[in-house]
Parts: sequence; structure tokens; C-alpha cells
Amino acid sequence: MNITGSPTQATPIALTIAGSDSGGGAGIQADLKTFAALGVFGCSAIASLTAQNTLGVQGVYPIAPDFVQAQIHSVLSDIAVGAIKTGMLATADIIAAVADSLSHYPQIPLVLDPVMVSTSGDRLLAADAVQTLINRLMPMASLVTPNLHEAAVLLDTVAATNLREMQAQGEAILALGAQAVLIKGGHANGDATDLLVTAFGTEAFSAPRLTTKNTHGTGCTLASAIAAGLAKGLRLSDAVKQAKDYLHQALAASERLHIGNGAGPVHHFYSFY
Repeated sequence: MNITGSPTQATPIALTIAGSDSGGGAGIQADLKTFAALGVFGCSAIASLTAQNTLGVQGVYPIAPDFVQAQIHSVLSDIAVGAIKTGMLATADIIAAVADSLSHYPQIPLVLDPVMVSTSGDRLLAADAVQTLINRLMPMASLVTPNLHEAAVLLDTVAATNLREMQAQGEAILALGAQAVLIKGGHANGDATDLLVTAFGTEAFSAPRLTTKNTHGTGCTLASAIAAGLAKGLRLSDAVKQAKDYLHQALAASERLHIGNGAGPVHHFYSFY
């Protein structure tokens, strides 16, 4: 019996460059769980460490930029990565180091999740790093995935309150250099509607709003699910649809988990148990 698989069959692989969440619900941990749940082999480069649980972030320890680069080089010099996702990068120096490293791999799709504030309200990106993110990483991104608050910070304006304002802000972020923008409407009222804005138009992705306190890591999970789809060769809109459906199901199943005393995680492996 052949248990090695076909030598000509490519293994879908994605790389996450993000922060470690010691509580396991967001960051690197959520990204790797999402990759695995969607049938993608996950690699990682850790950009920062956090002391974190469901109640909040108790500490952040940024990794030296040259060691972040060393991790990225180790992976990309050897492993055929099909998509890259960035999350919490913490400082301007780390962002610049990541941009320098990824500039050598422009052929790999990049999903940029501009992580700025945690679910509990703790700031995860230094204020002086926002402009570096815009100038260095955004022009390299195949997709940027801000929520309403992150979009407002990127544009130095107030958060959008309706779909028309979301589209306008998506177009404004697109003008900053990204190839596509997914404005996430999870913090708005009504159904959870995200808008995919590209140079070719706007597409809406909606799901019924769910009532649950287990929302920790939703942004990380959505962005990494999109990266997983791109690693498998899906078109961007199909990858977004798959990711939106996956996150909705993971949120719906999250009440089966009983983890911590605060905002618990989504159920990344809902289809397995």
C-alpha cells in the first residue's frame, strides 16, 4: 500500500508571520489551526510574543527584526509556500524587516491583516508603525483585511457606519497601493457584511449575525482562511467566500467550547469534533 502520496501532487502550503497568542485563540495559533482545518500545511515566523488569555493581553515582547527575517528566509528558501498571511507585527522596525524579506518573493500572494487592537481593546501595533505599514507592506499586499476600526485608523478618519461608507473607505485604502481590500463589517449593525473592493468593482459577502462572546481571533481566522484558499489556487473572491463560510461555522460552533472567563475563541475544528 502506498502511503507516501503522489510525488507530483503539490501540497498546499501557507506561511503566517504574526504574533504568538499564549491563550491559543488568536495570532499564530489561530492561523495554524485554520490552515490545518482547511487542508493546508502551515509554516510560521513569529514576530512577537504575547502573554495573553481570554481576558486580555498582559504583555508583549517583540522579536528582534533580524530574527524575524531569519525565520522567513528559512521557510521561503526551502519550502514552496503558496500564500503568506501577516498579522500582529507590533513595531515599525519589524514591519520594515518583513517588507524587506518579502520583497524577494513578489510572486507569492500576500494577505495583510493590519492587526492594531485586540478583541479586549489592548493595542497591538505601535502608533508610529501605522505609516510604515501603509508605506512598506500595503503596496505588496494582494489583499488587506481591515475591520471598521482599523480602516478608520489607516485613513485617519471615523469608522464607517453603513455599506456606502465602507465601500468609500475600501476604495480609499485601495488607492494606498493594495491590490484588493476586504472591509469587514463585523462591528456594524445588522448582518455581518464584508465588502471586497478591487479595481474591477465591489462584491458583498454576508452572513447572519451570531450572538456569542466567543469572538477572540475572528480577524486572524478570516485572513488565514483566505490565505489558505489562495494557497490551494482559488481565485480571490472564491477564497473570500470559503473563508467567510468557514468563520461563520466556527463562530456558530464556538458555544461548544468552554475556555477561559472572557472572550473565548472560535471553534476552528468544528467539523472534526
